[in-house]
Amino acid sequence: MAMIRDLASRGDWLIRNEWLARGDAASPGDADWDLCGEISRSHGRTFFIASHCLPPERRKAVHAVYAWCRIADDIADHAPDPALAAAELDAWEREIDAPTHPVAIAFAVARARYGIPVQPARDLIAGIRTDLATVRFAAWDDLSLYCYRVAGTVGLMVAPILGCTDEDALPHAVDLGRAMQLTNILRDVAEDGRNGRLYLPIEDLAAFGCDPEATIAGIPTGRFPDLIAYEINRARALYRSAEEGYAALSPSGRLTAMAGANLYGAILTRIEEMNCDVFAGRARVSGRRKLRAVPGIAATFVRHAAADLPVPGARG
Repeated sequence: MAMIRDLASRGDWLIRNEWLARGDAASPGDADWDLCGEISRSHGRTFFIASHCLPPERRKAVHAVYAWCRIADDIADHAPDPALAAAELDAWEREIDAPTHPVAIAFAVARARYGIPVQPARDLIAGIRTDLATVRFAAWDDLSLYCYRVAGTVGLMVAPILGCTDEDALPHAVDLGRAMQLTNILRDVAEDGRNGRLYLPIEDLAAFGCDPEATIAGIPTGRFPDLIAYEINRARALYRSAEEGYAALSPSGRLTAMAGANLYGAILTRIEEMNCDVFAGRARVSGRRKLRAVPGIAATFVRHAAADLPVPGARG
């Protein structure tokens, strides 16, 4: 939707805009759910594709979660200055408790309908505030906390929609979000550098002889490809941890999580195919390649489903 793409150029681009007139203040109308779907389709294509494994009502709820998170993220990325971004983030956080924006209303309805906890939404806002200052992380533990806040929280919010009722599985939902965020970071090293941001842990850069400022400038030193390979392995370990939580999801939720993880994880393979040179261009996974991945995802789903079936003749 053009209105979404034009947000950054509008003086009243978040709370005071035409969207406020599109639904009533009590519940979202069809147009508001459609808006959430359009934001998901336009800005989170892999997420949007995976969501189609869900029944329509749950799919709408997932789109509402994504759209709410996306608007929060866009505030940090596109506001004209940090002070305005901080004020708009405060305003967007207030929409959690007193929603008036159509996306916030849809998000509130989804939370009520599926028992989505509110604290992850607040944690996500706290994580996004990190991006308003100079971004540096001393060690993996610091980056891991950031990844929890801006993406692991999404896993916690989506888990109930995917049918998760087992609290023991929630750390695996967090790990899926953290894996996806680390994937984003590896894909976007060059772009983030142009914006003065560096998400790779300083400790890891030092271990591979890489100068942080040279990395930001796009002229990495040391064994930079080896560093990227090291971080890819870390991301894949998180994806493997996420798999341990699949059994706690409904069948459609399990397929959705598998599809999202597989399609997003393919970015890591693409980076490897580029010899871990993340400055050579943005690692993209083509639509054709995503389609070729579908049979493998389906086969994995069937294997997981079969593993949950009782063995004929077994007792206990």
